[in-house]
Amino acid sequence: MVRVVVTGISLCSGLGNLAQSWQSLLDGQTAIQLRQPFLELPVIPVAMLGKYPLDLEAWRSQLVTEVLADAKLTGPLKNCAVVVGSSRGFQGRIETLNQRFHQGDGYLSNWLELLPQQLAIATAKQIGSQSGLLAPMGACTTGLWSLCQGFELLQRGECPQVLVGAIESPITQLSIAGFQKMGAMAEQGCFPFDKHREGLVLGENGAMMMLENLDSAKKRQAKIYGEVLGWSFTCDAHHVSAPQKSHQPALRAIAQCLERSSLSPDDIDHIHPHGTSTTLNDQAEAAMITDSFSHRPWVSGSKGATGHSLGASGILSAAFSLMMLRSQRLFPCVGLRNPEFDLNFVWQSQPQSLRHALCLSFGFGGQNGAIAFKSLTN
Repeated sequence: MVRVVVTGISLCSGLGNLAQSWQSLLDGQTAIQLRQPFLELPVIPVAMLGKYPLDLEAWRSQLVTEVLADAKLTGPLKNCAVVVGSSRGFQGRIETLNQRFHQGDGYLSNWLELLPQQLAIATAKQIGSQSGLLAPMGACTTGLWSLCQGFELLQRGECPQVLVGAIESPITQLSIAGFQKMGAMAEQGCFPFDKHREGLVLGENGAMMMLENLDSAKKRQAKIYGEVLGWSFTCDAHHVSAPQKSHQPALRAIAQCLERSSLSPDDIDHIHPHGTSTTLNDQAEAAMITDSFSHRPWVSGSKGATGHSLGASGILSAAFSLMMLRSQRLFPCVGLRNPEFDLNFVWQSQPQSLRHALCLSFGFGGQNGAIAFKSLTN
């Protein structure tokens, strides 16, 4: 069986690049601020990369450059597959084009560049790939889907390396208005699993990883962040936005992930929950973690620091989990002050012997995802 490892990571958040974001997360800092991204809409808490919402293409290119540098690889990488997704794609640009169209500007220039798969295509061109190309879109589980699809390409022996990633610029007028209409947006900040949590906070984030079979990584003496052990996805088939009340499909995703990873629940040292700070999500996740893990593993999430980047959130969580495994250091659950649930939350950064970590990701449409990682440091 092919063993899959992560040999490069790049990340961009309101906290900075990978190193800056990781240090800020350890320090319990947050990128969330009260801002007014659009004059037509009220002031809201958001985590942004700049003064105004950014276009995806500029930082997609930068993330690719940084992940290649971190993995110590140079193009062209003809045999490296690409799996890059986004749940919203170029929605901000599309909204702008729509406004111009209704203002009488009927010329929609370069609209083909705004198709959902364009991020993956542009990435393949940038690295000179002539291998497989996938562009998943699975709502807020998109980033985890990218990782899992890349893992499967390597497991099947279709390529020696896969560049996987997800990026999201969710701060658009339509996204903000839509979540506000649903009553899902916070008014002051993101406080996952807190008694006084208000809802989600949108954040601009993206991350990419280089996945590689272990033999290839060892041969070129690559740095290894950790090993991908296994994954699972299930679907509630219940509601467009609310989780299934019994949580059975989500519990099955966790159980299947552990089984495919040859792990027992007691093997898990740390769980990075989806942790959106919404009433239903946090309540459901707390129940699932309690039911599945009687030994009370460490629990901490990162959305209180970075905001919720929708489709990119899963791979961002995975990146922080891998940084944790490599450094053997827990990160705190930023934004948590008065927990509503009896979980073993991490309150401050601390050194800890860690071998296995689990990342959970959930999305509209009843999508439930889980992926397990192993430390090769410990």
